[in-house]
Amino acid sequence: MANTNLGDAKAAKNDEFYTQYHDIEYEVNAYIEYNPDVFRGKTILLPCDDPEWSNFTKYFAQNFDRFGLKRLISTSYAPESKKYKYGYEPTLFETLDPKFDEDKTKTHGKIFVLDRDKTGDGRIDVNDLDWDYLKGDGDFRSDEVKRLRDEADFIITNPPFSLFKEFLAWVVEGKKHFLMIANKNAITYKEVFPLVKGNALWSGRTEWSGGMWFQTMNDEDVDRVVDGIKMKNVSSIWISSIDHGRRHQPLPLMTMADNIKFSRHKDVRGREYQHYDNYDAIEVPHTDAIPSDYDGVMGVPISFLDKYCPEQFEILGMCENLDLYGLKTKVYTTDECRKAYFDKFGKKGTYDLNASGVVIQDAHYEKVYQRILIRKIL
Repeated sequence: MANTNLGDAKAAKNDEFYTQYHDIEYEVNAYIEYNPDVFRGKTILLPCDDPEWSNFTKYFAQNFDRFGLKRLISTSYAPESKKYKYGYEPTLFETLDPKFDEDKTKTHGKIFVLDRDKTGDGRIDVNDLDWDYLKGDGDFRSDEVKRLRDEADFIITNPPFSLFKEFLAWVVEGKKHFLMIANKNAITYKEVFPLVKGNALWSGRTEWSGGMWFQTMNDEDVDRVVDGIKMKNVSSIWISSIDHGRRHQPLPLMTMADNIKFSRHKDVRGREYQHYDNYDAIEVPHTDAIPSDYDGVMGVPISFLDKYCPEQFEILGMCENLDLYGLKTKVYTTDECRKAYFDKFGKKGTYDLNASGVVIQDAHYEKVYQRILIRKIL
């Protein structure tokens, strides 16, 4: 029981982050600018939400007419199901409504629907939201929410990080377009990267640098306070299957010689590009050091995906342990991994050389960070 409680607390801590309105606005505007009719006549589902608090619900409700939406649906988890670490208090919006049920509000999720001008003021906006209790707890895996998924055209949300893999699989299973927030490292998951490689998932409009700022309820883990709101910076990105213009902008490149001569990076300037010992590819430690005149395979940081243009580069695979993409040219023995560890750290251990690209430095094996293998489209 103790371990279960610790796990629940950890999950709750990681999941209780609230996205800022201007971050949603900045990201979604890119899709509207690329295709003004992208959402016209469509139904958007915002699952895993807290509609009374969520800026996702507010943003899409306020822009219902501008986007030409057909329907907006937002659902929440029941507080007892979500196991809020920092407590839950129903809002006045809920408690002053005749539908309010003190028992249901703990055990049932809620659904908010927007599809008509309920107030009669000539526009459809946040004031026209209808709400009710769901029959169940609002878990996205329930048949009730699954039916809402099947009705929707787009799934947009900040899903619980602890359930990210399951949530993405749930969206893909429903064959829906999506826009969601994820941890940066999620790109490397074996459940996610094939979608990236297959051009079914890509980076959103918002740049990766600096992470994202969320409102947090955790008094013990606050990076800054803005206007009395506790904020936490999280290494997060937007991922999407909705097209936007930035991903079709080619990355400006210099020749290999110019990179070696002029690069701002000390590990590039004045050095030759190294060839991996276990892949037929060269090591490119920074995205802005990708050479324009190299036509072979290159290993680049995962942050490359923030600048990836599918008309400019082909994604071939990733440096990883199982050789899922059939690109390894060498597999190291246990003895080689142990010797490499001793050479690097001066003590016994195992250096997992097979999990990464490997270069040779000073006659010793050296692993590089996580790399994506790409090739320039000729």
